[in-house]
Amino acid sequence: MALRTAPVCTPERPWRGIMVATALPLRADRSVDFDAYAAHVRWLLDNGCDGVVPNGSLGEYQTLTDDERERVVRTAVEVAGGARVMPGVSAYGSGEARRWAEQAAELGCGSVLLLPPNAYRADEAAVRAHYAEAAGAGVPVVAYNNPVDTKVDLTPELLARLHRDGSVVAVKEFSGDVRRGYELAELAPDLDLLIGADDVLLELALAGAVGWIAGYPNALPAACAELYRAAVAGDLDTALPLYRTLHPLLRWDSKTEFVQAIKLSMDLAGRPGGPTRPPRLPLDAETEAVVRAATEKVLAETR
Repeated sequence: MALRTAPVCTPERPWRGIMVATALPLRADRSVDFDAYAAHVRWLLDNGCDGVVPNGSLGEYQTLTDDERERVVRTAVEVAGGARVMPGVSAYGSGEARRWAEQAAELGCGSVLLLPPNAYRADEAAVRAHYAEAAGAGVPVVAYNNPVDTKVDLTPELLARLHRDGSVVAVKEFSGDVRRGYELAELAPDLDLLIGADDVLLELALAGAVGWIAGYPNALPAACAELYRAAVAGDLDTALPLYRTLHPLLRWDSKTEFVQAIKLSMDLAGRPGGPTRPPRLPLDAETEAVVRAATEKVLAETR
């Protein structure tokens, strides 16, 4: 079987490829270390990643001031260029989401990532109005389907309607149900599928995904980039052994300790550089031992 060409970030579709939901370095006084963040973004790009997602689920954006949140995006743009930056613009209200999307547009960002409204369990009308308002900023919107945490499920049928509305260009699919890749291809063939749940990366890649919004490249960018490109190209000889090696880490994506697991892996991999790293809460001894062993195994086999 001939291999496919691995989809990557392009000027026409800058949301494609491996986009890293970046962890945010904080100092001991909880201020943002923007210099360390800039260095981390550069390191990710230098190690095979296509772009970054600042103010996403790993960026503590909910606890930042408006000025900090804006500067995080600006820092990413200064390092990566606007097209390779997909800021998270999630907010309780569509007005605030629209404001963050307008800021992203002003900075030249290639796309934005947006959760549905989640202060309450929104119905379809509210979801469609929310995405239409953000799309009015003029920057392509990638929907983020995370029904576990938001309690709002962007089903394939609803995503097809949002795509027909002109409100979304792609979806970060985090439900963990790989069957949805095939449903989306039937209902909205022009809607780009982006892998959201790390532990079904290979399955969604084979279902036609053209991107991966990922957390673990924060610690292991080169190995994750190699896995992504092999998976979406259908190169199973390369992808399967690497997937088996990485999977003990990738499947933490479905666990509550996911963020802390990534931060421990970053510590073990020595990133981001410098005296500051994303602060992490202690893991229980058993969990830390599992993450430590899996990370050290990946480092040993991929360096």
